[in-house]
Amino acid sequence: MPVDVFSAHRQDEPVVLDPARTAVIVVDMINEFCKPGGRMVLPGYEALVPGQRAVIAAAREAGVPVIWVHDAHRGNVRRDREWVKRTPHAVEGTWATEIIEDLGARDDEIHLIKRRYSAFFQTDLDLTLKDLMVDQLIVFGVVTNICVRSTVHDAFFHGYAVVVPSDCCAATGAREQASSLYDIATHFGVVSDAAAVIAALRGGSSLRNAEVAA
Repeated sequence: MPVDVFSAHRQDEPVVLDPARTAVIVVDMINEFCKPGGRMVLPGYEALVPGQRAVIAAAREAGVPVIWVHDAHRGNVRRDREWVKRTPHAVEGTWATEIIEDLGARDDEIHLIKRRYSAFFQTDLDLTLKDLMVDQLIVFGVVTNICVRSTVHDAFFHGYAVVVPSDCCAATGAREQASSLYDIATHFGVVSDAAAVIAALRGGSSLRNAEVAA
């Protein structure tokens, strides 16, 4: 597959996940984006659930914290920046912002509210990860080309090693999925899959970028 001249200068360093230094960040797997009745449902979320559940189970077994990110917006502000570009959605305190039951989120795990696309933007995520003594992140959820990608960018900017299992994410379309994964692999982290991430959590195997279409 031909690679553009600029991206050809990438350097691929493998990541070896250390459970003591790793956290899982599940981005916006909420009713609003997944379930009938949501205002911005992404078709086909069901295909993500088995891989996501498997990674979450492996993380729990390894003592890796799971952080659940909820997109949630105040309904009584004069102008929400996301609502400037997107249909009003995910009003806090409603069914819409709850994690889908399919994933079995636990109350004793960390739940984070975000009001912008990135889970890092003006939240305490970075502080929480530092308190957890974590510097490696497994990031997945919806949608790849908006909130997942924004979170991955900020994670990289904050100095975290980032792994994205591609089969645990979905974008708004095939083009957006391919483009976002290519850019993440080229500039921001490692793109892998659920099976490889699970093996790395359980056995310490290294993760390298999977072949991602240019």
